[in-house]
Amino acid sequence: MDQFGNRRMQPDDFVKLKSYLINQVTQEAEGKRYDSGEYREKARELIEKAYSKLNLDLEQIQKEVIIRDVISELVGYGPLQNLLDDPDINEVMVCGPDQIYVERNGKLDEIDTRFVDEDHLMRIINRILHPVGRNVNFDSPTADARLPDGSRVNVVIPPVAVDGPNITIRKFLRNMFTAEQFIHLKSMSRHMVDFLKACVVSRMNIVITGNTSSGKTTLLNILTGFIPGNERIITIEDAAELQLKQKYVVRMETRPANVDGIGAVTTRDLVKNALRMRPDRIIVGEVRSGEALDMLQAMNTGHDGSLTTLHANSPRDAISRMETMTLMSGLDLPITAIRAQIASAIDLIVHMDRLPDGTRKVVRITEVPRMEGEMVTLSDLFIFEQTGIDRQGNVIGEIKATGLRPVFTPRLEMAGFRLSPEIFGVGRQ
Repeated sequence: MDQFGNRRMQPDDFVKLKSYLINQVTQEAEGKRYDSGEYREKARELIEKAYSKLNLDLEQIQKEVIIRDVISELVGYGPLQNLLDDPDINEVMVCGPDQIYVERNGKLDEIDTRFVDEDHLMRIINRILHPVGRNVNFDSPTADARLPDGSRVNVVIPPVAVDGPNITIRKFLRNMFTAEQFIHLKSMSRHMVDFLKACVVSRMNIVITGNTSSGKTTLLNILTGFIPGNERIITIEDAAELQLKQKYVVRMETRPANVDGIGAVTTRDLVKNALRMRPDRIIVGEVRSGEALDMLQAMNTGHDGSLTTLHANSPRDAISRMETMTLMSGLDLPITAIRAQIASAIDLIVHMDRLPDGTRKVVRITEVPRMEGEMVTLSDLFIFEQTGIDRQGNVIGEIKATGLRPVFTPRLEMAGFRLSPEIFGVGRQ
């Protein structure tokens, strides 16, 4: 009888078996050089070899699960690998070694997968961070990174994370949503799409707002798809997620400071640099700080058609946040001057929300027409009106046009878009 025996194996036995196989493969491969593809193939070969020597009487499906898990530990991200490979999962959240949550269809589910212990979890964290030159320790307990497939990762460890190391992974969607899919999912109406397409092509400056995980980046991807292919586009992101298909695209990405606290390249740095690169449009993945001022100045100085996103709870809240972020630039500007910059620069705010049933929806399209006195005025063009919740917990409501035409309608017409009055809910004339 081998060290595992032929009795019915218990959970602890499977943990020991996987650890044994990992050690065998590691020893066999020590000192040898393989690229990632070769190592995966060689690892499976060595696992099969080590497994065959144990004479275990396990079902084939159990054997395959064990081999898969061991390969994930050796060349993947351990218990997270299967979750990252699952196309139905949008986000993965690890709260210490004993709690893993995933988001499916907008709702959180706790799953049975676990890490062996905190050391195991830290090994996977280091495997994620080291290839991109990031590190976490007592003095620097947080880090952002990007997986090779483009997924965004945030890591927080003790002492900041009280209950153990945390990982949050926002998975990168290779097949981004299209406008037609948004219509099918009732995230937008056909009239909304037609209107927003006209606005993008006509070079309106658009800010997409919403709360966390409301779909802002997904909508930004859809809108950038409407940009004509002959324009030079500069994109600026913390982690490159946008998937522009146009020919003349320059993608730039921020960089954090190194372990010595130097070498950081901020969004603001890149916005300033983009202005020297002869852009037709500047797209900023998200404004969070003083770069808001640079973005407003770019929009006001001939770079029409720029797009960005920001966290806000409503279009009115977005104006307040833009004011605050502009003040963070360090310039001592009067609030009236800042509001005038905002009203002059931004044409449209598109607000997204994640509703209680997990669905994501454009709930408001709001024009920023002008200043009245010392206030920036807002005019809702489209709104989502919720009327209730059905027995299954699904939100009931309707997307409606308000009947108002945008003040910038002449600019749309100059660009060749004579939109039907029906789009704005005023009937045929």
